[in-house]
Amino acid sequence: MIKLDIINKVTESTGVQRSKAEAAVEALFEAMKAAMQRGERIELRGFGVFVVKPRKRGIGRNPRTGTQVAIPEGKTIRFKPGKDLQS
Repeated sequence: MIKLDIINKVTESTGVQRSKAEAAVEALFEAMKAAMQRGERIELRGFGVFVVKPRKRGIGRNPRTGTQVAIPEGKTIRFKPGKDLQS
C-alpha cells in the first residue's frame, strides 16, 4: 500500500473531498515525521508503537568488492505492532 492508496481509502470511507483527504494524510505524516525527528515515541492504540532508537556504529562490507566500510552511529526507527496486528 502506498500513500495514494491511503488517500483513496480515506476518501472512500469518509466521503470527504480528495483534496481534503490528501491534506489530512500529509498533515498526519508530517506530524509523525517531526515527532520522530525530535526522538519522541508515537503510540497508536490498537495499531502499534513507533520508537526512535540509537544505532551503534559498526563495520560492514561492500558486497561487490568485499572491502570493509565504517557504519556511523545514528538513529533508527523501530515498529512494535499492537495486539490486534499480532494475532
